[in-house]
Amino acid sequence: MKTTIEISDALLREARKLAAREGVTLRALVERGLHRVIAETKRPPFRMRDGRFGGGWLHPDVRDLSWEQIRDLSYEGRGGLSWEQLRDKTDKGSGG
Repeated sequence: MKTTIEISDALLREARKLAAREGVTLRALVERGLHRVIAETKRPPFRMRDGRFGGGWLHPDVRDLSWEQIRDLSYEGRGGLSWEQLRDKTDKGSGG
């Protein structure tokens, strides 16, 4: 079936170069691209699987900490706080 489409001059130049490099017609290149776009839209959206381990959530040592405190511990030695620093910070904040 014949149809007419309007595309930018730059895109057409690039498409023609690519078709020539691959030894295919412009029509074949356009059809291949359309097939890919249509296939992508038919795929179900990506869903990340539940990666939790059975039986527990947070380790008991960090269960009562805020996410900010947990983040600080995870970067201990790389700009985060150590357990001792975190305890001191928490004690000062609670008036202890």
